[in-house]
Amino acid sequence: MRCLIVDDSAQFRTTASTILQRGGIAVVGMVSTAADAVRSYQELRPDVTLVDVDLGAESGFDVVQALHEVGAPASGLILISTHAESDFTDLIAISPVSGFLPKFAFSTKAVRDLVGAL
Repeated sequence: MRCLIVDDSAQFRTTASTILQRGGIAVVGMVSTAADAVRSYQELRPDVTLVDVDLGAESGFDVVQALHEVGAPASGLILISTHAESDFTDLIAISPVSGFLPKFAFSTKAVRDLVGAL
């Protein structure tokens, strides 16, 4: 499985990358903006893309929509956040994503569980 991480926190990108790679998921890219996310997705075609809900001035919900519009399947898009899932229930429900993963529960197993058989 190949993964793209979209998060404005360099520390989280590094930590998540280490966790995923130790768990057998190849991190093929790490970016921090919507424009870079779309460009990197189109170049790298990862199996799964993790997108932070809060990207500074940008919304992760807008990013997953833009990624979906350029061909990213919902089954390979996961929203992540330090906020509780209950804060975004309605927005998650209408977003083209396989699910939501709180950062405190981040693990390779959690990512694999959300994307299923990829």
